[in-house]
Amino acid sequence: MGKRDLSSHTAASSSRPRIPVAIGLALLLAVCGCTKKDAPKKPTPEAGYIVVQRQSVEIPTLLSGRTSAFESSEVRPQVSGVIRARMFTEGSLVRAGQTLYQIDPSVYQATAAQAQANLNSAEAARQAASAKAARYRPLAQMQAISQQDYTDAAATARQGAASVQQNRATLEAARINLRFTRVPAPISGRIGRSLVTTGGLVTANQADALTTIQRLDPMFVDIQQSSAELLKLRQSIGHGGSVPTATSVQLTLEDGTPYGFSGTLQFAEAMVDPATGSVTLRAKFPNPQGLLLPGMYVRAKIIQQSIPDAMLIPQAGVARDPQGRATVLVVGPGNKAVRRTIVADRTVGDQWLVTAGLNPGDRVIVEGLGKIRPDTAIVPVPAGSKPRARPAGKGGSGPAGG
Repeated sequence: MGKRDLSSHTAASSSRPRIPVAIGLALLLAVCGCTKKDAPKKPTPEAGYIVVQRQSVEIPTLLSGRTSAFESSEVRPQVSGVIRARMFTEGSLVRAGQTLYQIDPSVYQATAAQAQANLNSAEAARQAASAKAARYRPLAQMQAISQQDYTDAAATARQGAASVQQNRATLEAARINLRFTRVPAPISGRIGRSLVTTGGLVTANQADALTTIQRLDPMFVDIQQSSAELLKLRQSIGHGGSVPTATSVQLTLEDGTPYGFSGTLQFAEAMVDPATGSVTLRAKFPNPQGLLLPGMYVRAKIIQQSIPDAMLIPQAGVARDPQGRATVLVVGPGNKAVRRTIVADRTVGDQWLVTAGLNPGDRVIVEGLGKIRPDTAIVPVPAGSKPRARPAGKGGSGPAGG
């Protein structure tokens, strides 16, 4: 190849890349311009809000407790003897006065018969002494007999009357003991198992009970509340922060199910248990189905106070800052989200009880918080509203321009 041909080839080779580079730059600028022009704008987030209002709020207290029988009676014999018969079915309902056991009455029947005979003898002696004193009285007045003889006859008649009263009391005591050979139920209720069998020897005033009767409708629930909580409650009421309420009590059973009947608080003990540092509150519950049994562990919800001017906001609207303070986002001027620090120390159900930091009428954001930042524009809507419909081709739903 000659020198001329080589020069021509070199010039042609050096001029070829310039055309594709120019074209590529032009295409890149066109694409960038198109992308910048047609890029979708990020939509302003919606903020579902609630309006804060003052309201009266009842403050519940959750405490543990144990059930106990409304009435409980240990059956014991009042006379000694051998049990001849048991006259009830264990676990059944018994009525007050119903005979439970029959003690051998032979000895007590004989004692009553002897007391009756002594009474008859004393009555006869009294009649004779009274008749003698009656005859002596006119004779003494006529001085046919000495005054001393009449005095002795009258005294003997009075002694006879006193002996009659004494023997009548002895007979009554013997009859009472005879009646006690039939051991009655002192109260109505459900009777437990018998701790003595037929043929067993029992004694008066023995330490061991024959059986136990419990009245289970209604039932008591003994609730334990710490003295510190009770003191705080009374101080709150005394300072005007809350008011006492007519206390209603709700129960939750051991398996977590709610009890179907409400109870009423009866009283609080006037002393603190030094072993546990707690005060016992007693509530009464109806128990028509016999679901509650003595000794069951339960959880009690008590309404002991109410706050007349409280503010509640859903828990979803409350966050915590790095210092642990409660914060919320409210709808501020110009429809911007504004962070605000509040005081919310306790929950009531699924809401926070706010005692400071908010005013009635404030709009607290509780929905859409994941897309909202403080001091950014928002579209405030009432909580629970349907989302806005976005136009096609915007917000990433339409086709991209080029």
